[in-house]
Amino acid sequence: MTIAEVSRKYDISADTLRYYERIGLIPPVPRTRGGLRDYGEESCGWIQLMKCMRAAGVQIEALIEYVDLFQQGDATLDARKALLVEQRDQLVSRMAEMQASLDLLNQKIDRYEQGMMTAEQQLRRLHAEREGA
Repeated sequence: MTIAEVSRKYDISADTLRYYERIGLIPPVPRTRGGLRDYGEESCGWIQLMKCMRAAGVQIEALIEYVDLFQQGDATLDARKALLVEQRDQLVSRMAEMQASLDLLNQKIDRYEQGMMTAEQQLRRLHAEREGA
């Protein structure tokens, strides 16, 4: 796939794809004889992984370290797993914080809705009293 095709497929700009490769966030992408990037299944897998991890808030530095360890081979399996476990634990913690924030927002919204319902009931009662009088 060309960089334009990959850009469209993953909704990532070509500049961002080049940047990811330049800083080591994805391994070097194979090139055609003419020097153009030729994204295959493996390269696309890396892009998909990095897009997912970035969306989850995983730090670029941790992802670069992961790619570097991967490129060093099987001797780094334990280190890669440890890095992923650490990132997962951080993500779980952030998710718990976000859930607590969501719960608080929902409570506040509920209070507004209850207040609006109470005000609406009072208006109906007042209107009914005026109609009956």
